[in-house]
Amino acid sequence: MDRKNVTLVTEFILLGIPLSQELQILLFVVLSACYVITVVGNATIIAVSLHDAQLHTPMYFFLGNLALLDICFTSAIVPKVLFNLISGSKTITFHGCLVQSYVYFLLGTTEFLLLAMMSFDRYVAICHPLRYGTIMKPKLCLKLILCSWIGGFLDTIVQTVLTFRLPFCGSNIIDHYFCDVAPLVKLACGDTHLIGMLDLILASSLVLGSLFFSMVSYGCIIFAITKISSVAGQKKTFSTCASHLTVVFIVYGSCIFMCINPAKNSKIDSTKIVALLNSILTPLLNPFIYSFRNKTFKEALKRTLKKNYISNQKA
Repeated sequence: MDRKNVTLVTEFILLGIPLSQELQILLFVVLSACYVITVVGNATIIAVSLHDAQLHTPMYFFLGNLALLDICFTSAIVPKVLFNLISGSKTITFHGCLVQSYVYFLLGTTEFLLLAMMSFDRYVAICHPLRYGTIMKPKLCLKLILCSWIGGFLDTIVQTVLTFRLPFCGSNIIDHYFCDVAPLVKLACGDTHLIGMLDLILASSLVLGSLFFSMVSYGCIIFAITKISSVAGQKKTFSTCASHLTVVFIVYGSCIFMCINPAKNSKIDSTKIVALLNSILTPLLNPFIYSFRNKTFKEALKRTLKKNYISNQKA
Protein backbone atom coordinates (compact mmCIF):
# COMPACT_ATOMS: atom_id res chain seq x y z
CA MET A 1 0.00 0.00 0.00
CA ASP A 2 1.30 3.45 -0.95
CA ARG A 3 1.42 5.51 2.26
CA LYS A 4 1.35 8.75 0.25
CA ASN A 5 -2.25 8.08 -0.78
CA VAL A 6 -3.65 7.33 2.69
CA THR A 7 -4.28 9.30 5.87
CA LEU A 8 -2.41 7.69 8.74
CA VAL A 9 -4.00 7.40 12.17
CA THR A 10 -2.68 9.89 14.75
CA GLU A 11 -4.83 8.79 17.70
CA PHE A 12 -6.88 5.81 18.81
CA ILE A 13 -10.21 5.42 20.59
CA LEU A 14 -10.32 2.89 23.43
CA LEU A 15 -13.79 1.31 23.65
CA GLY A 16 -13.14 0.04 27.16
CA ILE A 17 -15.78 -2.08 28.90
CA PRO A 18 -19.40 -1.28 27.92
CA LEU A 19 -21.14 -0.32 31.18
CA SER A 20 -23.98 1.94 32.25
CA GLN A 21 -23.19 5.33 33.81
CA GLU A 22 -23.89 4.00 37.32
CA LEU A 23 -21.63 0.98 36.86
CA GLN A 24 -18.87 3.17 35.42
CA ILE A 25 -18.94 5.29 38.59
CA LEU A 26 -18.87 2.15 40.73
CA LEU A 27 -15.95 0.77 38.68
CA PHE A 28 -14.11 4.08 39.09
CA VAL A 29 -14.50 3.97 42.89
CA VAL A 30 -13.45 0.31 43.14
CA LEU A 31 -10.45 0.72 40.82
CA SER A 32 -9.34 3.88 42.65
CA ALA A 33 -9.44 2.11 46.01
CA CYS A 34 -7.61 -0.94 44.63
CA TYR A 35 -4.97 1.25 43.00
CA VAL A 36 -4.25 3.18 46.20
CA ILE A 37 -4.04 -0.04 48.25
CA THR A 38 -1.77 -1.59 45.61
CA VAL A 39 0.67 1.32 45.60
CA VAL A 40 0.69 1.70 49.39
CA GLY A 41 1.02 -2.05 50.01
CA ASN A 42 3.87 -2.60 47.57
CA ALA A 43 5.62 0.62 48.62
CA THR A 44 5.46 -0.63 52.22
CA ILE A 45 7.26 -3.84 51.23
CA ILE A 46 9.99 -1.84 49.51
CA ALA A 47 10.40 0.59 52.42
CA VAL A 48 10.47 -2.07 55.14
CA SER A 49 12.82 -4.33 53.15
CA LEU A 50 15.27 -1.46 52.76
CA HIS A 51 14.91 -0.20 56.34
CA ASP A 52 15.08 -3.44 58.35
CA ALA A 53 18.45 -5.20 58.35
CA GLN A 54 16.89 -8.59 59.08
CA LEU A 55 15.13 -8.44 55.70
CA HIS A 56 18.37 -7.90 53.78
CA THR A 57 18.10 -11.41 52.36
CA PRO A 58 17.83 -12.70 48.78
CA MET A 59 14.12 -13.52 49.19
CA TYR A 60 13.19 -9.99 50.23
CA PHE A 61 15.52 -8.54 47.61
CA PHE A 62 13.42 -10.35 45.00
CA LEU A 63 10.16 -9.41 46.74
CA GLY A 64 11.21 -5.75 46.80
CA ASN A 65 11.87 -5.86 43.07
CA LEU A 66 8.54 -7.62 42.49
CA ALA A 67 6.79 -4.91 44.51
CA LEU A 68 8.44 -2.20 42.39
CA LEU A 69 7.41 -4.05 39.23
CA ASP A 70 3.82 -4.30 40.45
CA ILE A 71 3.61 -0.57 41.20
CA CYS A 72 4.89 0.29 37.72
CA PHE A 73 2.79 -2.41 36.04
CA THR A 74 -0.52 -1.27 37.48
CA SER A 75 0.44 2.41 37.00
CA ALA A 76 0.96 1.80 33.27
CA ILE A 77 -2.75 1.01 32.83
CA VAL A 78 -5.01 1.98 35.73
CA PRO A 79 -4.52 5.80 35.86
CA LYS A 80 -5.48 6.09 32.17
CA VAL A 81 -8.51 3.84 32.73
CA LEU A 82 -9.58 5.99 35.69
CA PHE A 83 -9.16 9.17 33.65
CA ASN A 84 -11.25 7.76 30.80
CA LEU A 85 -13.99 6.65 33.21
CA ILE A 86 -14.29 10.00 34.99
CA SER A 87 -13.81 12.27 31.97
CA GLY A 88 -15.70 10.28 29.36
CA SER A 89 -12.75 10.72 27.00
CA LYS A 90 -11.62 7.54 25.29
CA THR A 91 -8.85 8.85 23.04
CA ILE A 92 -5.14 8.16 23.26
CA THR A 93 -2.47 9.52 20.94
CA PHE A 94 -0.50 7.24 18.64
CA HIS A 95 2.71 7.78 20.60
CA GLY A 96 0.85 7.49 23.91
CA CYS A 97 -0.51 4.15 22.74
CA LEU A 98 3.00 3.05 21.76
CA VAL A 99 4.43 3.94 25.18
CA GLN A 100 1.55 2.33 27.09
CA SER A 101 1.76 -0.88 25.08
CA TYR A 102 5.54 -1.12 25.42
CA VAL A 103 5.64 -0.41 29.17
CA TYR A 104 2.77 -2.82 29.89
CA PHE A 105 4.33 -5.75 28.05
CA LEU A 106 7.87 -4.93 29.22
CA LEU A 107 6.81 -5.06 32.87
CA GLY A 108 4.55 -8.07 32.36
CA THR A 109 7.29 -10.04 30.59
CA THR A 110 9.85 -9.05 33.21
CA GLU A 111 7.50 -10.26 35.95
CA PHE A 112 7.25 -13.71 34.34
CA LEU A 113 11.03 -13.98 34.33
CA LEU A 114 11.31 -12.60 37.87
CA LEU A 115 8.84 -15.19 39.17
CA ALA A 116 11.03 -17.88 37.60
CA MET A 117 14.09 -16.41 39.35
CA MET A 118 12.19 -16.36 42.64
CA SER A 119 11.29 -20.02 42.21
CA PHE A 120 15.00 -20.76 41.83
CA ASP A 121 15.72 -18.82 45.03
CA ARG A 122 13.12 -20.89 46.92
CA TYR A 123 14.51 -24.09 45.40
CA VAL A 124 18.02 -23.34 46.69
CA ALA A 125 16.69 -22.23 50.11
CA ILE A 126 14.66 -25.40 50.68
CA CYS A 127 16.56 -28.07 48.76
CA HIS A 128 20.09 -26.85 49.56
CA PRO A 129 19.74 -24.87 52.82
CA LEU A 130 23.36 -25.36 53.93
CA ARG A 131 24.67 -23.93 50.64
CA TYR A 132 22.05 -21.17 50.35
CA GLY A 133 24.31 -18.36 51.55
CA THR A 134 27.13 -19.55 49.32
CA ILE A 135 24.99 -19.83 46.18
CA MET A 136 22.62 -16.88 46.53
CA LYS A 137 25.22 -14.16 46.93
CA PRO A 138 24.24 -10.50 46.33
CA LYS A 139 26.14 -10.49 43.05
CA LEU A 140 24.17 -13.47 41.71
CA CYS A 141 20.86 -11.99 42.90
CA LEU A 142 21.64 -8.76 41.07
CA LYS A 143 22.54 -10.70 37.91
CA LEU A 144 19.23 -12.60 38.07
CA ILE A 145 17.30 -9.34 38.38
CA LEU A 146 19.21 -7.81 35.46
CA CYS A 147 18.56 -10.92 33.36
CA SER A 148 14.83 -10.54 34.04
CA TRP A 149 14.82 -6.91 32.90
CA ILE A 150 17.06 -7.50 29.89
CA GLY A 151 14.97 -10.51 28.84
CA GLY A 152 11.78 -8.46 29.16
CA PHE A 153 13.32 -5.59 27.18
CA LEU A 154 14.54 -7.77 24.31
CA ASP A 155 11.30 -9.73 24.06
CA THR A 156 9.09 -6.62 24.09
CA ILE A 157 11.12 -4.21 21.96
CA VAL A 158 10.95 -6.47 18.88
CA GLN A 159 7.20 -6.92 19.22
CA THR A 160 6.54 -3.21 19.81
CA VAL A 161 8.74 -1.93 16.97
CA LEU A 162 7.23 -4.32 14.42
CA THR A 163 3.68 -3.55 15.57
CA PHE A 164 3.98 0.23 15.40
CA ARG A 165 5.82 0.14 12.06
CA LEU A 166 2.61 -1.20 10.54
CA PRO A 167 0.50 1.37 8.64
CA PHE A 168 -2.67 2.35 10.53
CA CYS A 169 -4.86 4.11 7.99
CA GLY A 170 -8.39 2.77 8.53
CA SER A 171 -10.41 2.46 11.70
CA ASN A 172 -8.83 3.83 14.88
CA ILE A 173 -11.17 2.11 17.36
CA ILE A 174 -9.39 -0.35 19.68
CA ASP A 175 -11.78 -2.88 21.23
CA HIS A 176 -10.07 -2.82 24.61
CA TYR A 177 -9.47 -0.53 27.59
CA PHE A 178 -5.74 -0.18 26.83
CA CYS A 179 -3.42 -0.52 23.84
CA ASP A 180 -3.21 -4.29 23.68
CA VAL A 181 -1.29 -5.69 20.72
CA ALA A 182 -3.92 -8.16 19.48
CA PRO A 183 -6.79 -5.68 18.83
CA LEU A 184 -4.26 -3.09 17.67
CA VAL A 185 -2.81 -5.34 14.96
CA LYS A 186 -6.34 -5.93 13.62
CA LEU A 187 -6.51 -2.22 12.70
CA ALA A 188 -3.36 -2.29 10.54
CA CYS A 189 -3.66 -1.82 6.79
CA GLY A 190 -0.62 -3.90 5.88
CA ASP A 191 0.21 -7.59 6.10
CA THR A 192 0.12 -8.69 9.74
CA HIS A 193 0.92 -12.38 9.23
CA LEU A 194 4.59 -12.00 10.23
CA ILE A 195 3.91 -9.97 13.36
CA GLY A 196 1.16 -12.41 14.36
CA MET A 197 3.46 -15.41 14.06
CA LEU A 198 6.31 -13.62 15.84
CA ASP A 199 4.04 -12.56 18.71
CA LEU A 200 2.84 -16.13 19.12
CA ILE A 201 6.37 -17.56 19.11
CA LEU A 202 7.81 -14.97 21.51
CA ALA A 203 4.87 -15.05 23.91
CA SER A 204 4.51 -18.82 24.02
CA SER A 205 8.25 -19.48 24.36
CA LEU A 206 8.71 -16.96 27.17
CA VAL A 207 5.51 -17.73 29.09
CA LEU A 208 5.71 -21.51 28.75
CA GLY A 209 9.49 -21.54 29.23
CA SER A 210 9.40 -19.54 32.47
CA LEU A 211 6.34 -21.50 33.66
CA PHE A 212 8.15 -24.80 33.02
CA PHE A 213 11.21 -23.56 34.94
CA SER A 214 9.01 -22.48 37.86
CA MET A 215 7.07 -25.75 37.92
CA VAL A 216 10.27 -27.82 37.91
CA SER A 217 11.65 -25.73 40.79
CA TYR A 218 8.47 -26.03 42.86
CA GLY A 219 8.19 -29.73 42.00
CA CYS A 220 11.65 -30.27 43.50
CA ILE A 221 10.63 -28.16 46.51
CA ILE A 222 7.48 -30.20 47.16
CA PHE A 223 9.48 -33.42 46.87
CA ALA A 224 12.00 -32.04 49.39
CA ILE A 225 9.20 -31.02 51.77
CA THR A 226 7.86 -34.58 51.86
CA LYS A 227 11.26 -35.71 53.17
CA ILE A 228 11.17 -33.35 56.17
CA SER A 229 10.66 -35.51 59.27
CA SER A 230 9.00 -32.81 61.40
CA VAL A 231 5.30 -32.18 60.68
CA ALA A 232 5.64 -28.61 61.96
CA GLY A 233 8.61 -28.09 59.64
CA GLN A 234 6.62 -29.44 56.70
CA LYS A 235 3.71 -27.09 57.39
CA LYS A 236 5.94 -24.03 57.79
CA THR A 237 7.92 -24.73 54.62
CA PHE A 238 4.85 -25.64 52.58
CA SER A 239 3.06 -22.47 53.74
CA THR A 240 5.83 -20.33 52.24
CA CYS A 241 5.92 -22.43 49.07
CA ALA A 242 2.11 -22.31 48.72
CA SER A 243 2.06 -18.51 48.78
CA HIS A 244 4.59 -18.37 45.94
CA LEU A 245 2.67 -20.99 43.95
CA THR A 246 -0.57 -19.04 44.38
CA VAL A 247 0.93 -15.99 42.69
CA VAL A 248 2.41 -18.14 39.92
CA PHE A 249 -0.98 -19.73 39.17
CA ILE A 250 -2.78 -16.37 39.19
CA VAL A 251 -0.27 -14.64 36.90
CA TYR A 252 0.22 -17.48 34.43
CA GLY A 253 -3.42 -18.58 34.54
CA SER A 254 -4.73 -15.15 33.56
CA CYS A 255 -2.10 -14.80 30.83
CA ILE A 256 -2.84 -18.21 29.31
CA PHE A 257 -6.58 -17.46 29.41
CA MET A 258 -6.06 -14.21 27.49
CA CYS A 259 -3.82 -15.96 24.94
CA ILE A 260 -6.40 -18.69 24.34
CA ASN A 261 -8.97 -15.91 23.80
CA PRO A 262 -12.22 -17.88 24.08
CA ALA A 263 -15.24 -17.06 21.96
CA LYS A 264 -17.21 -14.00 22.91
CA ASN A 265 -20.60 -15.26 24.01
CA SER A 266 -21.56 -12.32 26.18
CA LYS A 267 -21.95 -8.60 25.79
CA ILE A 268 -18.82 -7.99 27.84
CA ASP A 269 -15.70 -9.68 26.47
CA SER A 270 -14.39 -11.97 29.21
CA THR A 271 -10.79 -11.38 28.08
CA LYS A 272 -11.17 -7.68 28.97
CA ILE A 273 -12.36 -8.59 32.45
CA VAL A 274 -9.47 -11.02 32.97
CA ALA A 275 -6.97 -8.47 31.61
CA LEU A 276 -8.35 -5.82 33.98
CA LEU A 277 -8.14 -8.20 36.92
CA ASN A 278 -4.58 -9.07 35.90
CA SER A 279 -3.68 -5.37 35.81
CA ILE A 280 -5.04 -4.59 39.27
CA LEU A 281 -5.80 -7.79 41.21
CA THR A 282 -2.40 -9.50 41.00
CA PRO A 283 -0.38 -6.41 42.09
CA LEU A 284 -2.99 -5.87 44.83
CA LEU A 285 -2.78 -9.42 46.19
CA ASN A 286 1.00 -9.92 45.97
CA PRO A 287 1.85 -7.93 49.14
CA PHE A 288 -0.75 -9.86 51.16
CA ILE A 289 0.18 -13.27 49.74
CA TYR A 290 3.94 -12.85 50.01
CA SER A 291 4.60 -10.53 52.94
CA PHE A 292 1.75 -9.33 55.14
CA ARG A 293 0.90 -12.93 56.14
CA ASN A 294 4.56 -13.62 56.90
CA LYS A 295 5.54 -13.48 60.58
CA THR A 296 9.08 -12.27 59.83
CA PHE A 297 7.80 -9.39 57.71
CA LYS A 298 5.11 -8.40 60.23
CA GLU A 299 7.72 -8.20 62.99
CA ALA A 300 9.97 -6.12 60.74
CA LEU A 301 7.04 -3.81 59.95
CA LYS A 302 6.36 -3.34 63.67
CA ARG A 303 10.03 -2.51 64.31
CA THR A 304 10.07 -0.01 61.46
CA LEU A 305 6.90 1.73 62.63
CA LYS A 306 8.22 1.80 66.21
CA LYS A 307 11.54 3.34 65.14
CA ASN A 308 9.77 5.97 63.05
CA TYR A 309 7.41 6.77 65.93
CA ILE A 310 10.31 7.18 68.37
CA SER A 311 12.21 9.34 65.87
CA ASN A 312 9.17 11.59 65.40
CA GLN A 313 8.70 11.88 69.17
CA LYS A 314 12.33 12.97 69.63
CA ALA A 315 12.02 15.46 66.79
